[in-house]
Amino acid sequence: MPEDRVWNETLIEKNVTYHIEFGGRLFLIENVPARVNVETGEKHFSPETVERLQQAVWEQCRPIRTIETPVYEYATLV
Repeated sequence: MPEDRVWNETLIEKNVTYHIEFGGRLFLIENVPARVNVETGEKHFSPETVERLQQAVWEQCRPIRTIETPVYEYATLV
């Protein structure tokens, strides 16, 4: 029988960069408030934050800047 474990998570409040691909385009949203797991780096967002992120991408709000991003296919990397 597997041993039951109690996992202690250490979460810190931190602003992070959120990225999502939508409609074949990559969107980055900077300074998003999140609770970040110190051990794993996993990011947790409040429901209100997720709603604002989705709305920004769906409505394609005006960005503060645009960057060019190279795209690679893993199989072609040497």
